Order: sequence, then C-alpha cells, then structure tokens
Amino acid sequence: MQLLNLPIRAYFGFREERIVSLYEHALETQEKWFTFLIRNGLRTKFGHDFGFSPNMSYEAFQRNVPVQQYNALYPYIERIMKGEENVLWNTKVEWMAKSSGTTQAKSKYVPVTSDSLKLNNYLSAKDSLTFYIEMFPETELFAGKGITLGGSIDSRDVACRVSTNIKCGDISAVLMENMPAIGEFLKAPNKEVLLHDDWNKKLHLIAKHTVKENITSISGVPSWMLLVLKEVLKISKKSRIEEVWPNLELFFHGGVAFAPYKEVYTNLLPNTVFFMNMYNASEGFFGFQDQRFCDDLLLLTDNGIFYEFIELDAFGQAQKQAVPLQQVQLNKNYALVITTPAGLWRYEIGDTIMFTSLRPYRFKITGRTTHFINAFGEELVVDNAERAMAEACRKTGAIITEYTVAPVYLEAAERKGKHQWLIEFSTLPDDMEKFRNVLDQTLKSLNSDYEAKRTGDLLLEPPEITIAPEGTFMKWLAKNNKVGGQHKVPRLQNDRKLIEEIL
Repeated sequence: MQLLNLPIRAYFGFREERIVSLYEHALETQEKWFTFLIRNGLRTKFGHDFGFSPNMSYEAFQRNVPVQQYNALYPYIERIMKGEENVLWNTKVEWMAKSSGTTQAKSKYVPVTSDSLKLNNYLSAKDSLTFYIEMFPETELFAGKGITLGGSIDSRDVACRVSTNIKCGDISAVLMENMPAIGEFLKAPNKEVLLHDDWNKKLHLIAKHTVKENITSISGVPSWMLLVLKEVLKISKKSRIEEVWPNLELFFHGGVAFAPYKEVYTNLLPNTVFFMNMYNASEGFFGFQDQRFCDDLLLLTDNGIFYEFIELDAFGQAQKQAVPLQQVQLNKNYALVITTPAGLWRYEIGDTIMFTSLRPYRFKITGRTTHFINAFGEELVVDNAERAMAEACRKTGAIITEYTVAPVYLEAAERKGKHQWLIEFSTLPDDMEKFRNVLDQTLKSLNSDYEAKRTGDLLLEPPEITIAPEGTFMKWLAKNNKVGGQHKVPRLQNDRKLIEEIL
C-alpha cells in the first residue's frame, strides 16, 4: 500500500459507527431525521401552508400533507427560482438539479441545499467508500484516481436565469461543482473537462487526459461510461481496458439496470473489477450495494432523508396510503416517497422498489410508476423487461447499446396485438430467432399476466424485434437535448409516441 493511500483510506474507512447505524438502528435514525426535517420545515412557507407544528407527529404529518408529485410542488419551486427564500427549506437555495422529467414538462428542477449536499449526497458517497473498504480490506483504490462521468452546468437555462442567484445543472455536475477538497484530489481529469458542456468533445477530452493516469475507479451511467471506455481504447490503440489501466478495481454504476450491459463490460474490463450498484438520483442518494456477491441496495436510513412507501398492485396502482419504514414487507412492490433537507415534502419520486431484506433494509429497484405496458392487460414492468433482455443476451451472445419497447395495437385487419422491441446492438445475437424466443419465454416466466395473454397467442403475438442502426438512440437524445448527465432512454411506454419519434 502506498503511503499516500493511508491517510485517505483512514478518512473513509474504520467508521464502524456508520455501519452499525445503517445495519442496526434504521428505525431510530428515521425518527431522528423526521424530527429534524419537521423542525426545519416550521420556518418555511410550505410548513405554514400545511400546518406544521413544533411537536408534529407522523400521524399529523400524514393527515396534513398529501403525497406530492412534481407538478404539485412546482409552484413552490417556481417561487424559489424567482428569488423567494424559506419556501420549501429554511436555508438559501443556490442550485437546482435539472433533469429530463417523467413529468409533463420538458425538464424538472429539483432544489439542492447545503444541508442536502452535506447530510445526504456527500455523506452517502463517503459511506459507500467505507462499505467498499469493509468488503475489500486490501484495496488500493486511493493509490490512484477516479473518473466520475457527469453532466454540466447549464448557464443558458432560461428558467434559472429569472434569479441571478440560482444556477442549474445535472445533479452530477452540481455535486462536482461543490465537491469537498479531498474529492477534487481523487478525481481525474480536472473539473473543467468533467463539466464541459459539449458531450462529444467531453468524451474525447476525458479519454485523452486519463489514458496515462493511474485510474483505479470509474463512476457513471453504464450506457454513457461505455462511450468513454471505447474512446480510451481508440486513443490508446488497445483492445482491453486493463492494458490501459491495470489497477482499475471499481465501477460505481447506476441510473439504468446494469444486467444488459454486464457482458460488454466483462469483455472490456479486468476480471478483478467490482461492479458496485448505486441509487443516486437528482432528488437524493438512497442506497448502494453493501455485499460482494449480491447487488441488492442497502437503504440509507441515516443520511438525512425520511422515507415512506406506497404499496402497488401489479399494474402500478396505489393500494393504500403511504406507510413508514417499520411497516414495509418483503417482496411487495412499493412506490418510493421521500422527505428531504432540500424541501421535497412527501415527494413521490416515480421509482418503484421491492424489499429483499428487513434486517438490514435492502431492496431492488423494480421500475418506474410511469414506465409500463398494459395495452392488453399484460401489466409489463421495467424489471420484467430488463431481466428478460439480460437472459436473451446471455443465451445468444448479444450485447445491446440501448432499447425501448412499445405496444403494437390491435387493428381492424388484425385479431391480436404485440410488443415491438426497438434494439440497438453493439453485438448481434448469434441467432435472432433464439433471441426473440428466450426474451418471450423469460417474460412468461416472470409475469403471469403476460404469460396468460401469450398462451396460445390468445391476445398477444410473439415480440417483434426491430434492429436500430448504430447511433439511433444517441441521435434521438441529441435532438431532444438529452445527451449526457442523468438523461436515459425510457425502456417501456404504454403508447407509440416515443418509439415512432425514434423510428
């Protein structure tokens, strides 16, 4: 272990109290953060409007404050962007995390405060490294540097220009811009390159400036990071990343399901690289992988956020009111509701999760409340699609770049409908018909409603696979100003608007 590694390792490691807190005191810490959030909310306009009181109970909180979606909170966010203070949180808001929304608007703006950065984002990042050191005590991670692939600050954003004091950008860029000094020291290349607003140029610059660095970790959305790695291989004229960065040992990934990309990363990276699953969204940092051989996420219960959960049926419809952590059950699909030190009060983030363990609280992301297909009663959710795609790739040697799925509706000339899978491959299946059959059979095994509609071709015909030319999805993202950062291709749509636009 290099000497430089020791003090940095000490900074992140040997924090037994954090491990104990997250493993053993989840419910106690949730009570602590609920009290903290209410006390700060008392001094806000939102708190005044919804009757916050000094000793407000959780039951009163449930009664007074409805579960909020983005459109309900937007009038408050708009007041913040116009320069008003103490609207949703009782400290000054200087940043808005901008993301492509699942809302009616083209973009959504999520407040970021000094409290949310300190109590959630940066503490969670530090915790992830603590747990990594616990899993891999012999790590040499801090002897090198890490690449964090993110977005950029948007100085031209009209919505944020109404207030000269508020800046906008992807959450990854906001975090980078406000990063503690130790984080700057561990990153490569410099911040100017990482925050460059021309995505194509940034890809080249990141690769150019890091090809001769000792890179030990990479972090980013798998689909975007893949482009960086390909550029590194192009510049270095190597065939595998381990020839360029022999000490690479860790890939923090999140944003999209990793299973469809695992094969291509296995071929590119050293077999010693650990793929660490992360759940870090614009609204907060909620979980990370804490086990070597299972990518379930540990819920971060002592990191500034109070959680609630709405049980969903298979179609994604709410079954009951939101419940706190102590009332969740295993193997049930929940919509995630958060209250944060950025002033997101009972905010339904749009993601669905399922708990796989209650001691400690671990979960899987199962999809989004707005991404599903139920055109024929098949109730297909993102988790089904991702797992079926991964299995089809595994059994046919295929590697995908991107995909999206939409229904093909019943027409006058047809008796049955079907699903159209628009897929961009970096490696085609060795047998396309086998790929389609494995995809179909896996979906049947995962979803009884889909199986029922497909049995005997009762209502649904077999899936239709449409191969997208190379670069199709990138062109669509670029056309819609969604290149880089937090932007992702929606996997499932319940209509044909998106797929027709891409086609």
